[in-house]
Amino acid sequence: MTDITHLETFHGLPVHTMSPPGPADSAALPAAGSVAWRLDCYPYELPFEEVWQRFLDEVDTAQVRALLIGPWWEDDYVSLAPVVGAIVADAHRFPALRALFLADVESEECELSWLELCDITPVLEALPLLEELGVRGCGEGAPGEENLRLRPVRHHALKTLRFESGGLPGHVVRAVGSSELPALEHLELWFGAQWYGGDTTVADLAPVLSGASFPRLRHLGLQNSEIQDEIAAAVASAPVVARLESLSLAMGTLGDSGAQSLLDGQPLAHLSALDLRHHYLSDPFVSRIEALCARADVRVLLDRAERWDSEDDEVRYVAVSE
Repeated sequence: MTDITHLETFHGLPVHTMSPPGPADSAALPAAGSVAWRLDCYPYELPFEEVWQRFLDEVDTAQVRALLIGPWWEDDYVSLAPVVGAIVADAHRFPALRALFLADVESEECELSWLELCDITPVLEALPLLEELGVRGCGEGAPGEENLRLRPVRHHALKTLRFESGGLPGHVVRAVGSSELPALEHLELWFGAQWYGGDTTVADLAPVLSGASFPRLRHLGLQNSEIQDEIAAAVASAPVVARLESLSLAMGTLGDSGAQSLLDGQPLAHLSALDLRHHYLSDPFVSRIEALCARADVRVLLDRAERWDSEDDEVRYVAVSE
């Protein structure tokens, strides 16, 4: 499985992690708008409230353009809800904020399936000028953990929406498709495994695939899915594809039947890039996809998935689940 790591850049800015309190604080902080600020409680065993208040006190938040929330717990894993509440309550202090990433947590700190998420709709409602939102985590965790939720929203500034998940619930995908996001250009959905709450179906994607929901969409990533062949078959005739500049069906269980659907479907020659990494295609289909893309001058990514069970070619895994 693919390890999840911290982002090094976000919204075109280098990520700067807020240092712990202490003697090193005398060092000059970077200009507030020159970096993407990352808040992290875990290594310092500090409550999020303290880290958040220090950030408000020491950084000119009126100039902050991008914000990442790292591990927000000091001991046991806890719900993201208080973090969302703090961002919403202090939204007026971030007039320049254009990008937010919730749960910039790597595998060594917490597996995706263990993160206790919540309804993330309030941050979109409180930040009407936000242009980029990233969310990392699954829809299902251990008993008693909160799930990722989203309600349909109207947001006229959002250009990039990205869900990195090992189990993305169908109700979240349906909420995305029912949202009014006229500026959206980049949509990336990692569906994950059913074991971790990834119960999205092709029918849930209908509003996105129709092309009616997001008129400015230029990149579509339908990734990390156990039903990647079914998704490929739906994409092969989806109206939205004609307006895309790039398409990703990477990280999932794409096999020969899905590749055949793409070969038989609508032309893809207008794309600048086609990402099929972590696939389970046979050599003949790899060659056919490469030849098609070479003729159309489409950059194609075709790294194979690692075989975890060499004795059974039918066993396939998504790149990210737990």
